[in-house]
Amino acid sequence: MDFGLTDDQQAIVDGVKATIGRFGDDYWLERDREGGFPHEFYHSVADGGWLGIAMPEEYGGAGLGVTEAALMMAAIAGSGGAMAAASSVHMNIFGPHAIVKHGSEDQKARWLPGLIDGTYKMCFAVTEPDAGLDTTRIKTRAERDGDDYIVHGQKIWTSTAQVAEKVMLLARTGPRNDESPADGLSLFFTDLDRGNASVHQIEKMGRKAVDSNEIFFDGMRVAAADRIGEEGQGFRYLIQSLNPERILVAAEAVAIGRDAIRRAADYAKERSVFERPIGQNQAIQHPLATSWSQLDAAWLTAMRAAWLYDKGDPCGVEANTAKYLAAEAGFDACKAAIAVHGGMGYA
Repeated sequence: MDFGLTDDQQAIVDGVKATIGRFGDDYWLERDREGGFPHEFYHSVADGGWLGIAMPEEYGGAGLGVTEAALMMAAIAGSGGAMAAASSVHMNIFGPHAIVKHGSEDQKARWLPGLIDGTYKMCFAVTEPDAGLDTTRIKTRAERDGDDYIVHGQKIWTSTAQVAEKVMLLARTGPRNDESPADGLSLFFTDLDRGNASVHQIEKMGRKAVDSNEIFFDGMRVAAADRIGEEGQGFRYLIQSLNPERILVAAEAVAIGRDAIRRAADYAKERSVFERPIGQNQAIQHPLATSWSQLDAAWLTAMRAAWLYDKGDPCGVEANTAKYLAAEAGFDACKAAIAVHGGMGYA
């Protein structure tokens, strides 16, 4: 395994940073205070051609792997926008994976170009209040009605539903079978019809720029032509995209942690107490060094998972490990960085 970036991969990192360079701390602070989707940022990424980094070339994408996508998302998350920046574009990167793998040629031609060029923002309607991570127990149902399905039910924690034109929807089309609980769930990609889908924003303590929502479906009509693959196999299609998603989240978490450590180290060099920079004190140095080491280990784990995925090898254990290690390391790094800032960390 080569631990360095190729010239092409380094060019991706440099190109992404150049694309988003004008969106600095002031931009993201305003978005965090006022809310509102970062449309300018989203369109800048789309106009740069980055949304299609892992999508097929014949539909306008770059046809690259999850390694390159992870490098791109790390550059975005580490730019100062943190999870707000990453979340505004994350869904377009591997969210359409089920379409690529299991969609018909007509579906790919109808949907992928718009997702790649930024015409469509998509949301992911899977989680439900009473099911949580036990996805096979979701209750939202899609009942066949001629050439359509009629959808009834409720979803929660659906990001970007306030602004999304399209929804990736998992719904029950058949009864749950305890012997094979993954059966009976179908996956749809369709217009989010707000006449029959009521979207309610959930107020949060952070990431105000990217909305989280409950969606109540009350008879929303979905064309059968918008069902991805076979009826009843949607859950299996969905889980195939989870490993790359976990790798991307891991890369984002590491990048956020590294940005926090960088900011804390810069502050520690400038802030003087008792006539010396606080960064000269081991009580400041050691927590930051510990966080740096944990982030580096998590990054290597994420890159190994990406390497396995791009080779076509099993990577479930590695992808889950990377996400866990990176989330823990990123969170701890941010806590350490806030502590370095003392009272100003709270401000």
